[in-house]
Amino acid sequence: MGIIGGCFTLVVGTIGGVYLAQNYNLPNIKNLTETGLFLVKQFEQGIKKKDKPQND
Repeated sequence: MGIIGGCFTLVVGTIGGVYLAQNYNLPNIKNLTETGLFLVKQFEQGIKKKDKPQND
């Protein structure tokens, strides 16, 4: 494919991404990942609390 094919793919992908972002209501990926990481951390903390042996 070479360098020209790679550049062509990059340009087409960039133009397509810009078009989609301007014309459609796409989710904000940064906020989506931050929310996902927060939920995973909360889940992990809950698992750690359950695994701790409690001395009664």
